Amino acid sequence: MYKWVRLCGVCSCRSILRTVQKGQNRMTPDAQLQIEIPLHKSYLKGFSPCRRFCHNDPGDLLRHESVQKYLHGLVDEYRDISQKLQNQNESASESERRAMNKRHIDLMPLGTAFENIENAVKDLKELEALLQSSSVEEDPRMMDLLKEEHADISKRLQKLQEELLQTLTPCDRHDTDDVILEVVSGRTTGGDICQQFTKEVFDMYENYANNKNWNFDIYNYTPSDYGGLHHAAVRISGEKVYRLLKHEGGTHRVQRIPQIGLSSRMQRIHTGTMTVIVLPQPNKIDLDIDPKELQVDTFRSRGPGGQSVNTTDSAVRIVHIPTGITAECQESRSQLKNRETAMRVLRARIYQQIIDKENEERLSTRKRQVGTRAQSERIRTYNFTQDRVTDHRIGHVTRDVKEFLQGGQLLDELITALVKHAEKESLLELVTQSTQLQNRH
Repeated sequence: MYKWVRLCGVCSCRSILRTVQKGQNRMTPDAQLQIEIPLHKSYLKGFSPCRRFCHNDPGDLLRHESVQKYLHGLVDEYRDISQKLQNQNESASESERRAMNKRHIDLMPLGTAFENIENAVKDLKELEALLQSSSVEEDPRMMDLLKEEHADISKRLQKLQEELLQTLTPCDRHDTDDVILEVVSGRTTGGDICQQFTKEVFDMYENYANNKNWNFDIYNYTPSDYGGLHHAAVRISGEKVYRLLKHEGGTHRVQRIPQIGLSSRMQRIHTGTMTVIVLPQPNKIDLDIDPKELQVDTFRSRGPGGQSVNTTDSAVRIVHIPTGITAECQESRSQLKNRETAMRVLRARIYQQIIDKENEERLSTRKRQVGTRAQSERIRTYNFTQDRVTDHRIGHVTRDVKEFLQGGQLLDELITALVKHAEKESLLELVTQSTQLQNRH
C-alpha cells in the first residue's frame, strides 16, 4: 500500500490516465459530468471503491464510475423534485410536499454546485473551440487573452469540483464540537525518552491551538522528574476543532538518540511511544449517570506546588464503577471546581465508549480492509536521526522534525491531507453502500 502511495507521489494519476486514454476525444457528448476524459471501462473493471485514493485531485474522484453514478442519481432526484415543486402538484398531500421541500433543501447545494460545473465546462469547451479557429491563431494577442481566460476557468473548475465533493461527502455529527485531548507517555527501556517526547507533542498541540486561535484549557498535567510529562488532559475549543484533530488520536512513535546518559555517549537510537486520545466534547451530552455508580476520591495534588496546592486534598478522582472509566483533575485549588472538571472528562470518555460501540456495530468490510484508525494503532513516526516525520496511514513524509513539532504550517499541512483523505474514503464507502443497497432491490 505504502509503495503505491509513494509511487503516486512521483507519477501523478492524471499522467497515467492520459497515457491509457491516448487517442480518445477530450469530451464525450453523452457524458453528464464532462469534467475530463471518462475512464475506460476496462481500466475501471479492476478498480474497487474500497481502495484508498492517494492523490488530491478532486477530478480523479469525480471521474470514478461509481461516484458518477451516485452523483447523477442525486442530481436527477434534485431536478425531479424541483420540477414537481414548480408545477405545484395538487395531487400530493401536505406531508408529501413537506417531505419534498425538505429533500429539495438538502439537495440544493449539490444541485447548484453541479450546475456551476456544467456551466464552467461549457465555457471551457467554447474557449477551446475558439483557440482552434484559424482566425484566432493569426492574432497572437487574442490567443494570449484566450489562454489566460482558459487558465482562469480551469482554476475555477478545480474549486467547483472541490465544492461538489464537499456536498457529497457525509458529515461527521461531531465535526463542529470541541475536544478533550489527552497525551499519555508510553514505556521504554533506557530512561525518560517517552516522557520527554510526550511533553514535546503536548507543546506541539498547544502551539497549534494558538495558531488556530483556539482556547486551550488544561484539566490535568502530571510532569515527570526530569522535565518530561507523564500525562496531561486539556479541553480545546474553537471552530471545527474535532474535524481537524480527530485523526491525531493513536500511538505516536519516536526514534532518537537521548541527549544525556549512556545511550547518548554510545550513539544508540532508542525507540519510544506515547498515545494521543481525542474525545469529542459536544455542548450537551445526554447521559444519565447514576451518582450511586460513581466512586469519588480526593487526594493531594502532585507536581510543582504553590500556596496550599500540595497541602490540601483538593485533587479529585472519579471512577464510573460499571465501566471502570476513570477521570481526575488537580489543576484548581478548589475541590468543587476540580470535581466539576473531572465529571466533564468522565462524561466525555463514557460518551466516546458509546460512539466506539456504535462504530464497531456498523463496521463494514471496507473498514476492516483499510483499518479502523483506533486509538491503539501506531499512526506516526518521528525519526530524529533521519529528520523525518512519517504518517503511516497515507504515507505522508515531512522533513524537519523540530519544525514539525512547533505546531505550525507543517503540522497543518499533514492534518489537512488527513482530513481530505478521510473524507474521500468516507464518500467512497457511502457510494459502495448505496450501490449494494440498489443491487439488493
